Amino acid sequence: MTEHKHLAYCWIARGDEVLFLRRAPGVFLGGRWELPGGTVEPGEAFEATAVREAAEETGLTVRIKGERSRDSWPDITGRPLLIHAFVYTAEETGAGEVVLNPEEHDDFAWLTPAEARALELPEHFRRLLSS
Repeated sequence: MTEHKHLAYCWIARGDEVLFLRRAPGVFLGGRWELPGGTVEPGEAFEATAVREAAEETGLTVRIKGERSRDSWPDITGRPLLIHAFVYTAEETGAGEVVLNPEEHDDFAWLTPAEARALELPEHFRRLLSS
């Protein structure tokens, strides 16, 4: 039986640049870049997950403006698991500097979508930048 996992991410922009985080060495997909976000907890609204994860991973406070995209794919490790990712356009609610959680990420960059395409990205983010 296939299980389902839901992820929620934030597209946080400053002008034409979007915030990307690099996963720390030793964590799943270490060295790859992603948007702030993570796993939806049981009973948690997807939008609430995106806001919570942005705060935990970047120290930024955001509010959701709307859904930007959604994508699904089979687990890359071969487990009977289907991943569903939702990306939300998010707006910062105050001025703040990015403060990373070093257990999860070791770098960040504000990049245009064209610049971000040059990064080592998971395929679902590459598809997002190509749409």
